[in-house]
Parts: sequence; structure tokens; C-alpha cells
Amino acid sequence: MRQYLNWKTYLSFIALLIVGASLFYTSQLAEKLALEEKKKVEEVANAIKTLSNPNISNLQETTFASNIITQNTSIPLIITDEKGGIIDSKNLDTLHSLVPIKKLVAEKLQEFKKAHRPIEADYGTGKNYIYYGESYLLIQLRYFPYVQLTIIVLFLIVVLLALSAANRSLQNQVWVGLSKETAHQLGTPLSSIEAWLELLREEAPASEAVVEMQKDLDRLKLVADRFSKVGSSPQLEEENLVTRLEGIVDYMQKRSPSKVIITLHTKENEVPVNISGPLFDWVMENLIRNALDSMGGTGKIDITVTNQPQQVWVDVQDSGKGIPAYQVKRVFTPGFTTKKRGWGLGLSLSRRIVEKYHHGSIFVKQSELGKGTTFRIILRR
Repeated sequence: MRQYLNWKTYLSFIALLIVGASLFYTSQLAEKLALEEKKKVEEVANAIKTLSNPNISNLQETTFASNIITQNTSIPLIITDEKGGIIDSKNLDTLHSLVPIKKLVAEKLQEFKKAHRPIEADYGTGKNYIYYGESYLLIQLRYFPYVQLTIIVLFLIVVLLALSAANRSLQNQVWVGLSKETAHQLGTPLSSIEAWLELLREEAPASEAVVEMQKDLDRLKLVADRFSKVGSSPQLEEENLVTRLEGIVDYMQKRSPSKVIITLHTKENEVPVNISGPLFDWVMENLIRNALDSMGGTGKIDITVTNQPQQVWVDVQDSGKGIPAYQVKRVFTPGFTTKKRGWGLGLSLSRRIVEKYHHGSIFVKQSELGKGTTFRIILRR
């Protein structure tokens, strides 16, 4: 995960460098092009002045001046008299505008006045002022860095999504491999324990210790079976959630400190839901164990079932030390744990079971330091 964050940092830094360099270089090009366009407008002003001279007799000068004016097909111009009256305009996009031509020219004139100082054409008998805007090419050049930025951002998003998908795929492979290997390793000692338990049962068949040991052995077998099935889609069957939870509460209460009380609260005795019983037990046991760890041997755990028309809520509330606000969003992250020992996989696996296999959701409903935490599971019908 740390390497993944570094990748994001490096990619973002490289993107910022590219955008910064592009903005600087494009800005320099735009300034040079703007200067060239200003020179062209000045040449147009001189050409107009030449053509307006009644004493000109040189045909070559007249032709040259006319060519300068004709060849300007990109820079928008508006020519006014000394009083600001519009005399002529050139290269304004009037064909694709819904605004009347006179209004459009007047609006463009105000725009050009804010953009550049006018070029003065002094004829001796009077003056004209040439106001100009930016060519379409210059406008495109100014917007190019932002287009480039958009492309880079989209590229980063695609790369990060691909990295995220690859990371999730790798995590899934690790989960499956680790789970199946765990189930395989548990097989041999479980068989040995079962054989020893048979010998104890022959000597004391009615012993309470033997009965409880058999329950624990069955539970271990169930855990091994759960691990062996990770990676495959479980079969969901309709069960009475209340009955399932009563069994979990009874099992966990006997294996909890004597000063911890686990209580199931429900207004209905029958709450049918489609679940994978063994996997749902895994989730509940994990939440209860976490609650026990947070209470330090004293307190209470309340499990509340709320039956809704379209979904069922299962709240697991403890009276433990609570979770700091800055850690709440991280509790389901693989590897995150507040314990000195542990891999930080329990809540991550719980979320995977609830969300992927049961199409529900699990989250921290509420947590307050010194008062406890409430996890909520939502099962949809």
C-alpha cells in the first residue's frame, strides 16, 4: 500500500512538472505570437494610411499596401474615427452569430478596447483608430495547456484505476492463497485433536469438559472449512437470523470473561434472510472478539436486530474504549490494526463477506472514545 501511494505521488509530481513546463513554454510562444500580430496590425494601419493618401501615384506602393490589407485574414480588426464611430470591421465571425451584426461589432469593440491599446493612423487631416483582438490560432495556443492538463488528468485517472484494480486483484489472490494454505495446515492437527478427544470420551463420556471441547473442535473444523471456501461463491440459503444469532451469542458468551455480558435484542422471533450461515458466523464472531478486546474483560455487548421492509439491520454495540475519529475510515483497510499482535485482516475479511457475498454493507455507525463503538451490518432482502 505504501508503494502504491508513492506511485500516485510520483505520477502527480510528474504531471505537475509537465503542466508547469507546458504553461511556461506556451506562454512564451503566445507572447511572441501576440507581438507579431501587433506588428501586422501596425502594418495594416500604415497600409490604410498609404491608400488614403490622395497624392500617391506609385502603383507599386498602392499594390503593396493593398496586399498587406488583403493578406490579413486571421486578426480581427475594427476601425473607428476620432469620435469612436465605427467605420469598418474585418475578420469578425458574423456568420455564426445569432446577435445582429451592429450589436456584435459594438460588443467586440468594447472587448478589443480592454484587450489592447488601439493603433493610431494619422492622415494629417484626421485620425483613425484600429482596435484588434487575437487570432483564432493565438486563442487556441493560450488554451492548449489546459487541454493538455485535462488529457494528463484523464491519463492519471486511468493509470490509478488500473493500479487500483491490479492491487485489488493481487489482494484477492493473496487472500485466497493464504486462506487455502491455512485450511490445509489446520487439517492435520484437527485430525489429531479429534482422535485424542475420542479417547477422552471413552473415559468420561458425560464430562462437561469433553462436551465443550467437542464444540470447540467443531468450531475449528468450521473455521477450516470457511478458509477452504474463500475465493468461491457461497450458497445463500434462507435462515432465521434470530436463531443464528442466538447460537453465536451462546457460544461466545461461554468463551468470554465472566464480567462481560452479551445480549441479543429483537422484537421479532422470526427474521428470515438469505445468508451463508458459516460465513455470517465468521463476521459476527470477529465483531464480538474485537469488542471483547476493546473492553479489557469488563463491559457489555448488545446485538440489536431491526427488521425493515427491504433490509435487516444488525447492530453490534460495545462499551469499550472506542475508535479515534481519524481511524474510523481505516478500520476496514487490510493490515490496519490497533492491537500489538494481529494482522489486521478480520474486519477487512468481514467487509468482503458482507459486501461481496451477501450484497450488503458494514460500517462504523458510531464510536466515541471511552464509551464504545457500534458496527452496523445491513442485509438486503
